Amino acid sequence: MAEITAALVSKLREMTNAGLMNCKQALVETQGNLDAAVDLLRKKGVATAAKKAMRDTKEGVIVQHILPGARVGVLAEINCETDFVAKNEGFRAFCDEVVRALATNPETDVEALRVAQVAKTGENCKISRVQRIEVSGNGSVAAYIHTGGKVGVLVEVGAGQEATVAHDDFKQLVRDITLQIAAANPTAVSRERLDPSIIEKEKEIAREQVKNKPPQAIQKIIEGKLEKYFQTVCLLDQGYVKQNSEITVREHVQAIGKTLGDEISVRRFVRFQVGEAFPE
Repeated sequence: MAEITAALVSKLREMTNAGLMNCKQALVETQGNLDAAVDLLRKKGVATAAKKAMRDTKEGVIVQHILPGARVGVLAEINCETDFVAKNEGFRAFCDEVVRALATNPETDVEALRVAQVAKTGENCKISRVQRIEVSGNGSVAAYIHTGGKVGVLVEVGAGQEATVAHDDFKQLVRDITLQIAAANPTAVSRERLDPSIIEKEKEIAREQVKNKPPQAIQKIIEGKLEKYFQTVCLLDQGYVKQNSEITVREHVQAIGKTLGDEISVRRFVRFQVGEAFPE
């Protein structure tokens, strides 16, 4: 059993916004297992976080590069020690050089560039993660970097016909989807793409939250909670922010597809935010 320290209790509180005593009790009940304690607090209805909100304190920027033709794109997080350096024009130029090189050739060794940048700034810097998307078939990639370079998005959108990709409406749709992802922070394209274990966990949490409700109402309540969850984390189920969520992203994509006489699909995306905890 892990020791229930003040630091561990504080960390759980930061992740869930639950009270200190609730956090301490949850850690005792789960024998110090942080993830299990988060789930327990959610089941008890005292946690407001829907997922882990662990943020690192590293500074840096998200950068992107799309090769001509919009069939290959790269998104990268490059970190440094201070925000002062992150805003420095020389550091930004280094980041752009790295991401261009990796877009052109993913096997490029950029270590020499990194070492030279450390020598220039006097700060350590790290190329923390890189995602490269190459289109297969008809489609294109697009990227968006939010003001300040703290959030970045890379997305691939496919089409059934080659002519669709060249149409201005299609290009605008792809740009709008990058903005949607940046603003609404989905974790999957659709509910069908979610890990089944995640859905089961949400069902379990919902069941625990409504266990004292009338038996005939429980299933309907669980389905409602699950639907709300999908609308939060699944891109196509989200309200389309550019139209004040009056329609879903799926409905908007289908409408553009109908206008162009083609079937359009969001194939994949990645969203980086500076300082996010990396998957273990």
